[in-house]
Parts: sequence; structure tokens; C-alpha cells
Amino acid sequence: MRSIRIANGQGFWGDSLEAPVEQVTLGPVDYLSLDYLAEVTMSILQKQKARDPRLGYARDFVPLMERILPICVEKNIKVIANAGGVNPWACRDAVVAVARKLGLSGVRIGIVAGDDILDRLDELMARGHELRNLDTDRPLSDIRSRVQSANVYFGAFPIVDALRQGAQVVITGRTTDTGITLAPMI
Repeated sequence: MRSIRIANGQGFWGDSLEAPVEQVTLGPVDYLSLDYLAEVTMSILQKQKARDPRLGYARDFVPLMERILPICVEKNIKVIANAGGVNPWACRDAVVAVARKLGLSGVRIGIVAGDDILDRLDELMARGHELRNLDTDRPLSDIRSRVQSANVYFGAFPIVDALRQGAQVVITGRTTDTGITLAPMI
């Protein structure tokens, strides 16, 4: 049986950048998973994206990648991060800019997107989906005007697909916390 070494370097948006730097620098690591997102974080990121369409992702991921991307490329460490928030494309563009700045060409970056369904809520309700609250049993229509963010949770399989297609860095939106760590094992 083959061993896979997975380091987990972030537990929330704003977590210290030092742990993932040390993990890729000092440890024997095959994969580095970084978890930035919580439910409230998604609402904050939606507000940021509404103000500026270039935002909506965990921006501290970018300076982290500037520090670790050369090491990860050299050691063939794959990075899996849900830092894409509600705008994984903008996050990818920022990481591509970092790779160019560092003179790293050919870094393969995969995106897992499609979890953001905020723009589909009205359509879903019009088709008869009440989307009832699990705690109160009230339909979404009762609070629709106050909804800031709506996301489905992807599991590991879209990340597995990105890895199988050769991604060295996988940037996702909302995935299950376990999905970003489980994917390398599938």
C-alpha cells in the first residue's frame, strides 16, 4: 500500500501563514490542504465581490502562494484550497500572476466551481422548491430578501477530477471540509 502525506495548513480565513510555509519547507509532504471557508465567510466574500467583481476570494491565499509555490513546484507538492470563495476564477488569476512574477511557467491550476447558487434561488423557488429551513421549517421566501449567500457543498470528487487532470494547485469554492483532505486518497 502506498503512503500519502497530507498536511493541513489553514483552519480559517486569516489563519497564520507560517504553518503551511513550515509544512512544505520542513516536512515530507505530498499534498497541502488549506481550509479558508465558513458559512459567515461566504457572506463576507459575496459582499466584497458585489463591491468589486475582482474580489470574493480569500486574498491571503495569494501572498501564501507567493511564499510556497516555488517550493511546491520543486518538491511536487499539490495544493488544494477552498480559497476561491465565491470567485475562484479571480483567485486563479491572482495565483497565475504570482507564478508569472516568480518566473514559474506551466503551473497547472484547476478550479472547482459551481457551488454558488445565489443567482438561482428565485428560479428554484419559482419551480416549486420551497427550500425550508431545517430548524424553523419556514420557506426561503420568508427571508429571501435578506439572503447574502447560497452555496451547495461539493465533496471530494470534483477535486479528484482536477488532480487526475494534472492540476498542481486546485482552487475551489465551497467544498466539504473533509473533501479537500479526502480527495488525494481517492
